[in-house]
Amino acid sequence: MTKNPLEALDDSTRRYRQTEAEHERSRTAVIADVVAALKAGERPTDVVKRSPFTDAYVRKLAREHGIEAKPRGGKTSR
Repeated sequence: MTKNPLEALDDSTRRYRQTEAEHERSRTAVIADVVAALKAGERPTDVVKRSPFTDAYVRKLAREHGIEAKPRGGKTSR
């Protein structure tokens, strides 16, 4: 027995909404972990490599959470 097109659409829409909610929970967790890594002093380059986000988005998250950019090279002036 085949489903009518509207029943099939109902089923696929239900699956879409379930996976969409899971995706949003995962995204929220990744954002929290990105922010935690940056606050812990991890290099943004390393954070970007391990996250699903672009470098621009990681910089945006850092700014939104009050994380200051560090000078390149990791050296401090004396």
